[in-house]
Amino acid sequence: DTVSGQQFNIDQTSFGLESAKASVSTVAAMKAANKELKKTIRKDLDIDDVDDLADDMAELMEDFNEINEALGRNFATPDDLDEADLDAELEMLGDELEEEFEAETADAAPSYLLPSTPLDTPGEKT
Repeated sequence: DTVSGQQFNIDQTSFGLESAKASVSTVAAMKAANKELKKTIRKDLDIDDVDDLADDMAELMEDFNEINEALGRNFATPDDLDEADLDAELEMLGDELEEEFEAETADAAPSYLLPSTPLDTPGEKT
């Protein structure tokens, strides 16, 4: 039992040592990455340039939205016209059309009262 306890302690110590080495390597890699990132940002990236670029992009998007709104306007229909007005006008036009049709058909005689004209008269050669 003592031997297994000693073995456990040795394994734990070995594991702790490996973990410590891995942590040291991780911290060293993080330091190197931090140093390179700072160098790259200072050399290639300027926060003012990034801000200017973001402002330019926002302004372009606003212009683009204004252009889309202008292109999407309806020039044929006034702004103060609503659906109820359109429905009322449609009904009025339908009534006028119906009245015109009734006026035209009221003066005309029914087809059964009109004189018939045969297409072919008997005895005629075609």
